[in-house]
Amino acid sequence: MNNKIIYFRNLGLENWFTTFVKMNDFVTLRNLHTFDEIWFVEHYPIFTQGQSQTQKNMIFSNMIPIVKTNRGGQITYHGPGQQILYFLIDIRRRKISIRTLIKIMQIIVVETLKKFSLHSYIKNLLPGVYVNKKKICSLGLRVQNGSTLHGLALNVNMDLTPFSYIYPCGDKNIQMTQIQNFYPNIQIKDVRKVLIQNLSKFFDATFVNVLSR
Repeated sequence: MNNKIIYFRNLGLENWFTTFVKMNDFVTLRNLHTFDEIWFVEHYPIFTQGQSQTQKNMIFSNMIPIVKTNRGGQITYHGPGQQILYFLIDIRRRKISIRTLIKIMQIIVVETLKKFSLHSYIKNLLPGVYVNKKKICSLGLRVQNGSTLHGLALNVNMDLTPFSYIYPCGDKNIQMTQIQNFYPNIQIKDVRKVLIQNLSKFFDATFVNVLSR
């Protein structure tokens, strides 16, 4: 199997449930000959609860759907203008640990933000990426049969208001930010281009664009 090739798909703006079903089907049906994939997607407004979620982290939903999912972590919000990357990676075949994958994901975001003149950083024991003491990127993964699903959500040019309806990641002290707050004319397509460049570099792989499902 050629680990030097990773497929990426740009799913555009898609219902979370649609992506969730496709992602779980992909991981369940994959075999030794299945290439790793990374999916780029935006979702319609939705709150997702990780397996560690407790109800006390929700203040009110304001009619935004709330779903329980099978990733790690606690509650977060997804909406248009947030670039989500789903990592469908066979870590067993690549001989990397989940901790190493998380580190790679965070470094990719830090290096991407650097291209937009943003100094960001990582906190020990708290997965994610931060700018000026505010969170700009959240992470949540699951491992199934040696392969990962779910991934990261990078705030680009979205409405951050719904984050005030929850305690993001279960922490009432966390405030959220986004690239647009520092780079007003940012477009998600520009961020996606830099992300792909950094993904190729840090995974030491060639990324092949394939048609969306």
